[in-house]
Formats: sequence, structure tokens, C-alpha cells
Amino acid sequence: MERRGKSRGPGKRLATVAAAVLLSAAVAGALLWNPLSGSGQSGGPKTAAIVDQLSLTQPGPAFVDSASGLLEQAGYVVDYNPGDEVTVDLYRNLPSHGYDLILLRVHSGLAQNFGRATGYVSLFSGEPFAETKYARETAIGLLGRASYYDGGTPYFGIVPAFVESMMMGRFDGAVVVLMGCDGLRTAATADALIEKGARAVVGWNGRVSAAHTDLATERLLRHLLVDGLALREAVARTMADVGPDPQYGSTLLAYPSEG
Repeated sequence: MERRGKSRGPGKRLATVAAAVLLSAAVAGALLWNPLSGSGQSGGPKTAAIVDQLSLTQPGPAFVDSASGLLEQAGYVVDYNPGDEVTVDLYRNLPSHGYDLILLRVHSGLAQNFGRATGYVSLFSGEPFAETKYARETAIGLLGRASYYDGGTPYFGIVPAFVESMMMGRFDGAVVVLMGCDGLRTAATADALIEKGARAVVGWNGRVSAAHTDLATERLLRHLLVDGLALREAVARTMADVGPDPQYGSTLLAYPSEG
């Protein structure tokens, strides 16, 4: 078992437009083929991360074992990070590890500012919020304050601006699965991840229970790793298998939605 533990001028303007077109084509193409086939980013073993902040409140050992087993059988080396290791710095350094697949089994939800929806999703860390910690990042809106319910224990929340400005390195073609609520209810977080180098993002368009996202993600991995399906087809087959979340009605999507 290879699971690892803790672990401008006119010319410039035209070049930028051309680069953006090429990036869009490459990202869209990821949905039409299996992005988890082949060797790892460096030509060595493929690598995956399971970032399990949700283990703090809704542990899923059966999912972790099943997902890790599927990945290891497909030749991946797997890094597993339980909730107390899911710190701001873990998020900050996530792109620099060269993962081919990242499963973010983390609480998430639409962020609010003074009671008003912001239009972007905040990803929970497992690091308790403190006024004196990361004060500059918090003051300028790169980190947020996230809690499970009004008055609940606050944690640092990761927002799209943090992905864009504070994450180190690039994802270099990784597929990122946002297992928590609302990951693709808006495109803001997915766009930030893709701008940071992710090839594609998979997530839910609304709220989802831990049990349902575990079931769907395990089925998604089977379709990708065992059946060898392209990403878009694997997501569609997953939804045909498990259906929308039975309580909230949300569905799993691949982003971007069109190739």
C-alpha cells in the first residue's frame, strides 16, 4: 500500500488573449477524456490527496478506505490529511505538491459578508479562527471566518481570492473534486482553481449530505479509475447511479460544463 501519511502593449495583449483561448480549450478537453489516465505530472507515479476536514464532525472511514484502495490499485500514491491537519498553510501549499487528483472532503458553503451572500464559496479549514492570526490576510479579504451554524465555533475559511493570491505554485493539470456543499453553485471558486492550473473541477450545485457525497465520489472514482470513462461521462454515470442528494436535491457537475 502506497498511501502516504501527513503529510502591456498590443503585442502582449494579443498573446494574453491567445493564451486564454488555449487554456479554455485545454480545460474543456479534460471533460472529454480521462484526465486520470497515464503517468503522474513529473512522469513518475501518479499522486492524489484526500483532504478530510469533514473528519472533524462527520468522519467517513469507509469512504477514505475505499477511495484510497481504488486509487492505490490504479497506481496512485495517496496522501491523507485528517481534519486537524487541514490548516491554512496546508491549503496555501496544496498546488506545490504536484497532485494529479485532489479530493476536498471539506465543509463548504456560500460565504456571507455582514449577512449578505457574496457569490462565492468558502472552503472550511480545520484551524480555529483567531483575530490575531493571519490578521493581514483576514483584513484584506483573503481569508474568511467560517462556522457550521450561527454562533458555532469559527474556523478560517478559504475564499477564491486566497486561491488566486496566496496559494504557492500551480496545480499543473490536477482534477479537483469539491465534495462539500455549493462547490459549483457559483463558478467563482472553480474559476480560481482553474486559473491556478487545475484541469477541471467537480462539485455540487447545492447542499449535500456527507453520506451522499461520499457515495457519489466513490462511484465517480470507480467510473474514472476502473471503467476508464472520460470525466464528463463519469460524472453523468455517477448521477445516474446515485441520483441527486435525497434531502437537498443537489446534483454533481463537472466544470466547465461545455467542451
